[in-house]
Amino acid sequence: MSITSPSPTRVLVVEDTESFVDALVVSLEREGFEVSVARDGVEALERFDADEPDLVLLDVMLPRMSGIDVCRTIRTRSQVPIIMVTAKSTELDTVVGLEVGADDYVSKPYRLRELVSRMRAVLRRHSAHHVTGPVATLPAGASKALEMADEVLVVGDVCLDVSRHECIVREEEVKLPLKEFELLEILMANAGRVVTRDSLIDRVWGLDYVGDTKTLDVHIKRLRSRIEVDPSAPALVTTIRGVGYRFETPRR
Repeated sequence: MSITSPSPTRVLVVEDTESFVDALVVSLEREGFEVSVARDGVEALERFDADEPDLVLLDVMLPRMSGIDVCRTIRTRSQVPIIMVTAKSTELDTVVGLEVGADDYVSKPYRLRELVSRMRAVLRRHSAHHVTGPVATLPAGASKALEMADEVLVVGDVCLDVSRHECIVREEEVKLPLKEFELLEILMANAGRVVTRDSLIDRVWGLDYVGDTKTLDVHIKRLRSRIEVDPSAPALVTTIRGVGYRFETPRR
């Protein structure tokens, strides 16, 4: 009886610098990945549809269509993990990339070991979420304002249906990207308690995450912009300076 070995992880590399492409393809293939390449934004979408990759390594600066627009387009049809690659590391670049649905970002120049580690971490998180799904539980002694049934969290005017990936705020549906949804789920499941920055990073980005911790701040900022009445004076997701964040329970 023959044993079928698992298929290699398919990676779509979107990069227009030829010398960089050659070195990256060789290195990723040595790590066991199956690599296809697109050299501009339009070709990236064509290759994405044709190759059905498990992960996209997407440069920001591309001919014909920017990496930001490619990411935005992919997100309309797929939740495949996307890591943005940029020669810039400003907060604006980070915010825009994460806002359109990227799972992580790396700045050039980077070490191959770091890149591969980030790729594997993103793939593990994606697999865990889409295969088993996160199960939210309420802490012992939580406020009576919290209710949970069939993976639904309710705190005040915010309702989070985990199994359906739906968020209702003040009776209006709010669309949340995956990372913001996961952050909100953890914060609501621990409503009234402080969740440390390290704990949030470990649970959403993985224990082996080696990226910039400002990624968490960017996601919290984006989450507040979607659920707070006044994001500049947050009343739901508050900052506990030097410690982390807390989802506030309604005052009686």
